[in-house]
Amino acid sequence: MGETLTTALSAWTQRQRPRDASDAWQPRCFGADRPDDVAAVVALLQSGDVHFVHETIDEQLRELVAARDPRKTWPRDELDRRVAAHLADRRVHEYGNWIFFPWSGRLVHVLPQGEYREVRTDRNRYKITRNEQRRLETFRIGIIGLSVGNMAAVTLALEGIGGSFKIADFDQLSLSNLNRLRGGVHELGVDKTVLAAREMFEIDPYLDIERYPHGVQPETLDDFLIGGGKLDLLIEECDDLYVKVVVRERARAHRIPVVMDTSDRGLLDIERFDREPDRPIFHGLIGAVRADDLRGLETKEKIPFFLAIVDEKCMSTRMAASLPEIKTSISTWPQLASGVALGGAITADAARRILLGEHTESGRYYVDPSTTVAPGQGSLREPLAPPHPIALSAEAQRPPSLPPAPTPGAPLDATSVRWLVAMGTLAPSAHNAQPWRFQFSGGVLECRHDPARDLPSLDFQAGATWLAFGALCETIEMAARHVGWAASTTAFPSHGDPSLVATMTFAPCAPETAPLFPFIVTRVTNRRRGSRAPLAASSSDALDRAASSAGTRLQLIHDRAALDEIGALMGACDRVCLLNAAIHHDAMHGYRWTPEDVERHRDGLDVATMEMSASDRAGLLLLQQWRVPECLAQIGGGSALDDLAVQTIASASAVGLLTVPGTGRESYFQSGRAVQRLWLTATAQGIALHPMTGLPYLFSRLERGGGEGLAAMPFG
Repeated sequence: MGETLTTALSAWTQRQRPRDASDAWQPRCFGADRPDDVAAVVALLQSGDVHFVHETIDEQLRELVAARDPRKTWPRDELDRRVAAHLADRRVHEYGNWIFFPWSGRLVHVLPQGEYREVRTDRNRYKITRNEQRRLETFRIGIIGLSVGNMAAVTLALEGIGGSFKIADFDQLSLSNLNRLRGGVHELGVDKTVLAAREMFEIDPYLDIERYPHGVQPETLDDFLIGGGKLDLLIEECDDLYVKVVVRERARAHRIPVVMDTSDRGLLDIERFDREPDRPIFHGLIGAVRADDLRGLETKEKIPFFLAIVDEKCMSTRMAASLPEIKTSISTWPQLASGVALGGAITADAARRILLGEHTESGRYYVDPSTTVAPGQGSLREPLAPPHPIALSAEAQRPPSLPPAPTPGAPLDATSVRWLVAMGTLAPSAHNAQPWRFQFSGGVLECRHDPARDLPSLDFQAGATWLAFGALCETIEMAARHVGWAASTTAFPSHGDPSLVATMTFAPCAPETAPLFPFIVTRVTNRRRGSRAPLAASSSDALDRAASSAGTRLQLIHDRAALDEIGALMGACDRVCLLNAAIHHDAMHGYRWTPEDVERHRDGLDVATMEMSASDRAGLLLLQQWRVPECLAQIGGGSALDDLAVQTIASASAVGLLTVPGTGRESYFQSGRAVQRLWLTATAQGIALHPMTGLPYLFSRLERGGGEGLAAMPFG
């Protein structure tokens, strides 16, 4: 039987030799729209060399158009319509390229290079932005040593780090390598450079890869480092001590940064020779030793240098204990697949940040699972209690808590004034900041500004503050007449006392209940989104009369297209504001997330009352951390921040703009009176009203303040 098998194997080898692909490592690319290439593909199919055909270009195109507009899940027929529009007059089988991998006999139809990489790296965003991805594709990377280096090379290809590679290793895959290298038993004996190149090309067939299958030698080292264009980064993972040092000597001469991982305790070594051309080799750990001093040393003679390079005090205990066993009970130092995989990952991560200019230092870094995933180091070792559900505070569920109303005709004393003030503070203020405090003496009620409650970034030149005081005084006047006191208000009575916003004096009069008075205690901000319905003409007229009675003008937009346009504008305004550090701070400062917060502060916005969906609340919770919008600003993102305003306007019957002549504090004070009358009228009419003031205050900051307080940011 053995004789028969030997004969059969010999005959098979002879038959296969003309088409032997055991050393093949480069794919062949054929343009699907080039007649000569199409003819070559036909010939290839007829040759018998193609074992598998993979035709998925339709699905790749659907992924492409979906990735370019990811705001919703598109139905299949819509994706197909978009694909047809993308193809224009081209036929799908004439689009892109056919790639043949001779070592596996696979023929694959893929997108053109730019679109292929766009889709393949789409899930990298925004950890890597599109512009960063394009930059990364331009870099040239060299890798010497393809054990740990193999994992680094594959990870670099997966992440789109580098478009051109040089890879060097003199060795072939052996059975003992399969403890840490990805490969199959059918690949034993294959050059490690071939193995790495194949895997990288199967990830991205458009890469430029040059092999050095004999490793690097002194006579080929400069060609490896600068031939065809200088490397932007060198990853050194070889075992030979002489090569390690000579590579660094030449990399330093050419000012090329070097990265090395040891696969022990996640040690990553970075030498920024591009920034520090006089930096000692290995940070000075081996002293003034030169590469030529290391030629011909026996293994035992090299051990002191290896110990110095890896720092024997920082080695893992098992690695340290293994060194005396080399050439005794083990052939060389041990490596584990987990350590090699980790090394590939941290090498690629560091390479990306070095190439993008994010990491500029030399040094040593440990990413050691044995110390980070260790007893006593974990968080959440004890389970947490379930988070509290979003719930309305008791205050939000009951009518406002007010002192007893005075009897009409009763004297104006401290008790009566407390009721008037309590009614007044039901007036609206920006972010419910309630920027007031009160003093009553000699029959005069002083309404004073409390700077501790200011939101200066949200409230340009305190316009919103003066508006709130106007609404406050309008409400107090209405409440006072209800119990038989005619109030007279003087706004900004003292230039020498900037905190004094208004004084109010009172004279007895016949009690009179204004039509809007009953709605003071029921007026609320209604953020609930429903379906858009026309605003009745009678309601529009009532709102217009309320604004006119206070000397202001109300302009209402009803047209659907105009509403959509203003919604988009308001959404963009929200984005600008939330991506600005100071405005973000003021906005987030006022949110109250728990009933306990509401009861403790008694101001700000109770998140539970904001009629937000669970996903909107989750997004707001995430945005509380400034680092999130800060990153969005840096990468030119944040378009989702438009959505809340856009969706709110999409459900609105109308949007109104209230204007008043002038831009001084008196004008804002007068507009506050109008806002309160308008809002109470809307409440009386059964109309939900939601003030959205970001846009006018942003325009004020731009027009009158020249953009004061706004940071420059990418915005598209």
